[in-house]
Amino acid sequence: MKSHVKVLVVGGGAVGCGIALHLARAGWETLLVERDELTAGSTWHAAGLLPLFNMGYATTHIHDYSVKLYAELEAQTGLNAGFTRCGNLRMAQTDARMDEYMLYSATAETVGIEHEFLSPRQIKDRWPLVRTEDLKGALFHPTDGYINPADVTQAMAKGARMAGAAIERKIQVNAYKWTGSEWIVTCEKLVEKGGNLVGSGETFEIRAEHVVTATGNHAQRTARLLGIKIPAIPVEHQYIVTEPDPALVKWRAEGNPEHPVLRDADAKWYVREERGGWILGPYERNAPARFLYDVPDSFRADLFPLDLERIEEEYMSMIHRIPSSETVGLKDDFNGPICYTPDGNPLVGPAPGLRNMWLAEGFSFGITAAGGVGHYLTQMMVEGEAEIDMASLDPRRYGGWMTTEYAARKNEEAYEHVFILHHPDEEREACRPLRTSPAYDRQKARGAQFGHVNGWERPNYYAPEGFDDHASRSFRRGGWWQYAKEEAEAIRNAAGLIDATAFAKHTVKGPGATAFLDWLTTNKLPKVGRINLTYALTDAGTTRTEYTIVRLAEDSYYLVSAGAWAAYDGDHLVKSAQDFMAAGGGYVGIQDVTTQWGVFALAGPASRDILAKLIRDAQPETALSNKRFPWLSAKQIELGMVPVNAIRVAYTGELGWELHHPIEMQNHLFDRLMEAGEPLGMKLVGARAQNWLRQEKSYRAFGTELGRDATPLEAGLDRFVDLSKDFRGKAAMQDKGIRSMCVTLLIDGPQDADPWGREGIFLDGRKVGRLTSGGYSVAFGKQIGMGYVRPDLAAPGTRLKVRMFRDLWDAEVAEDSPYDPQNARIRVDG
Repeated sequence: MKSHVKVLVVGGGAVGCGIALHLARAGWETLLVERDELTAGSTWHAAGLLPLFNMGYATTHIHDYSVKLYAELEAQTGLNAGFTRCGNLRMAQTDARMDEYMLYSATAETVGIEHEFLSPRQIKDRWPLVRTEDLKGALFHPTDGYINPADVTQAMAKGARMAGAAIERKIQVNAYKWTGSEWIVTCEKLVEKGGNLVGSGETFEIRAEHVVTATGNHAQRTARLLGIKIPAIPVEHQYIVTEPDPALVKWRAEGNPEHPVLRDADAKWYVREERGGWILGPYERNAPARFLYDVPDSFRADLFPLDLERIEEEYMSMIHRIPSSETVGLKDDFNGPICYTPDGNPLVGPAPGLRNMWLAEGFSFGITAAGGVGHYLTQMMVEGEAEIDMASLDPRRYGGWMTTEYAARKNEEAYEHVFILHHPDEEREACRPLRTSPAYDRQKARGAQFGHVNGWERPNYYAPEGFDDHASRSFRRGGWWQYAKEEAEAIRNAAGLIDATAFAKHTVKGPGATAFLDWLTTNKLPKVGRINLTYALTDAGTTRTEYTIVRLAEDSYYLVSAGAWAAYDGDHLVKSAQDFMAAGGGYVGIQDVTTQWGVFALAGPASRDILAKLIRDAQPETALSNKRFPWLSAKQIELGMVPVNAIRVAYTGELGWELHHPIEMQNHLFDRLMEAGEPLGMKLVGARAQNWLRQEKSYRAFGTELGRDATPLEAGLDRFVDLSKDFRGKAAMQDKGIRSMCVTLLIDGPQDADPWGREGIFLDGRKVGRLTSGGYSVAFGKQIGMGYVRPDLAAPGTRLKVRMFRDLWDAEVAEDSPYDPQNARIRVDG
């Protein structure tokens, strides 16, 4: 066995083998170790489905790559993986479900996933065994299908070996140690004893520059060995196999094609043919999480007892949908662990706090994802970044506040929600509220309808007493829409108060702080008392994160970034500071102060008058004037009894301030602001109205317009990039050139819906780009969106189309910041 390799992959399921295949093909010396046999984890009992349907842009690309790879594996390796391309029919019983499919269609179209819509009559004509009279229609993927999980894993393993990788079985990793340049991985040979795998006492070390963990059900053990948190915990998933169905046997004997994989999403199951019978896989309620801390040594390629009562409703609905299945008996059953994460997306990318340690954990659709994850993770490791933005799957999207209990309960919820309507405005309820700002109860009493960001409760909008947020969710304009519109109008016409406490906040201090930030970020650093918007780049030259930098002193800075990315940003800051100091830079201290400071954003024409009632100053009448408190500056002020670090900036494009305050004083400040603001027309405002307003100003947002697949220059942020200085990623950014451009579109869309930021952009019937954000503009009285198009189509006035609900709607490229392009309202004096 090799003792020194470029990369060690830990875990020999489909995901691990897919990663080993691609790393080996990229030329890296690769060793994979598996504690049992290849496929002994969840791979062996997986149903092998290959669903292309996914609402996420990155995950759709991953699944698409996998399906294309699997179709070629036999030619590449000589092994038949049992790939059956029978198609996938996703049925809808309700209009809302069809709306979901149409939104998905917009995402699929941007990736190039082949699909079509079918009517109930068309379904019945093609597959007469399916009952259709209660259906609204269906979405059909002709390139979808299923594969033998064990065979595809073995085929990828053979491909990895053919490319030079080594694969060793019955090897358990017991310890990881980072030396500063490589990992020393302590391993033990396992032997079978009484049906169990036990340690042989034979230990040895493997040295590897990089390690990838793909340990599946054993992720919690991996987390303990690494000293980190990995919120990947399995949930029971059961499926049953029926005896042959005479009607199906006859159908096939007559020369008819195999049925597509059938999915009745409203009934929460999938069904496919299996040797003349049917496989039924439900996603039922109350499926429990398992192995919260450890997988027992006795649990190998094993299963749990079947719980038929738990899936009775789904079983009866299969009989309803396929009436011929009523008389067939059960042939086999499976109930095994399938890993989940709190949001249902896998964890793919760098491990928090560790160097050259990569995670590939938490795959609920591991067979579908294995090939694509191998491809894109290899790009990240070998080339510095993937060609698509993988931030939505980054393991650092979860912070250290997360516990085992939280992960287990949220993973159970994610399992249950596989077939529950995926409204773009959905807010799942498990484990909430957990992280709350002090003003949470006050806001709730005033009608706040909360969403959650990185565990924080954040008002989405405010509604009257008795309003049901869950019932208001829709793929069109939900019941909340009118309240968000009123909030947006309040900021444009009077004032609004937004709780922005969830913002990520870090301090950067020390003798090396200035040189460090100058190297890390693209813009000039602000002078003391001033602020700048700036960007940190990936080594591939794309946008790593966005910061508002407040310069507190010569070598002291306060950085504000998106609340959803606190751990992601903190990890990057710490690792980058370590790199800087290791290269001879001065000392830099990084501290996460997110939970120390609350934030209220006050914006609107009346915001200065509201603060004037509260400010304590020797000359209160001029304290908030442009001369004493100019735009893009920061000052320490007193509002009533609260010391506030005030920043004159507003994400909504109006006169405004961010009021950063000691979090323990938040309730006092909230009460004083409400007393001062309500007589002047101030309303409490949530995140949805804010999102609309920032698009009217063409303010890019990280995670939508800003990501690891585009540079700041492509995002149209040239004014925040100082090309006269050297900064991390500069040369790579310039080498990228301008492949596409970010634009703001005003859209003449349907009367009852707004874009969600997933839709395709078209010219003459051909796709030329995609939206990344969408909403409604109160200033223009129509839909608005932001997205990327070909550079030649980015000029203001260009007429394009946006796909919404299968129709193309007129859209026009607006000038950047179509609302108040000269920023006169932001700069207004008083």
